[in-house]
Amino acid sequence: MPEARFVKTDNTHPDPDRDEQIAEDTAADPVVEDEATQTVPDEQAAADDPGAPAAEDTLAEEGEVPLTAQLEQAELRAEEYLDSLKRERASFQNYRKRVEHERVEQQRMATGNVLMKLLPILDDFHRAMDAIPDEQRNEWFEGVALIQRKLERFMQDEGVTEIDALGQVFDPNFHEAVGVDGDAGAESGTVTQVLQRGYKHGDRVLRPAMVRVAE
Repeated sequence: MPEARFVKTDNTHPDPDRDEQIAEDTAADPVVEDEATQTVPDEQAAADDPGAPAAEDTLAEEGEVPLTAQLEQAELRAEEYLDSLKRERASFQNYRKRVEHERVEQQRMATGNVLMKLLPILDDFHRAMDAIPDEQRNEWFEGVALIQRKLERFMQDEGVTEIDALGQVFDPNFHEAVGVDGDAGAESGTVTQVLQRGYKHGDRVLRPAMVRVAE
């Protein structure tokens, strides 16, 4: 068997020309990374660490709310403001109606109080005119009657109407009974005589009619 011989290469004396050529080739052909392998640092870090929080979670942790959440919050606040405005508007409308109703009622009560003070004057006219005999009803009587009619017309213009009582069934809402007639020949509970006229102002009774009722 032939004896194996090992040839020792002496690298202690490199070839200067060869090293210079290698250096020139390296500089002329730089290494370029594949664009597909280039990764954004944050994405690369997230890919390397699956447990790392997402970008939106990181913003939320840092106090920055995503635009979608901000939009939802703004819409909710807008709906709350709109509902509040509608409630306030309805409340204001109800307040206006209540104030207007109270104003009308106060005005009617004030007018009714004034008209109440005129009723005794109208009663005096009726009593005076009824007491004058037919043969004495001359021009003077007609002049007084004209004044009475003017007063009655004024009361009517203000919404005052006389309560119809004679021959009607007694109604305690409009009539005030001061006596009973046992032999009136009328149905029981019917008004047989009106002693004092009653008046209404609209649907409000200014004064009930003073009457006598059949027994």
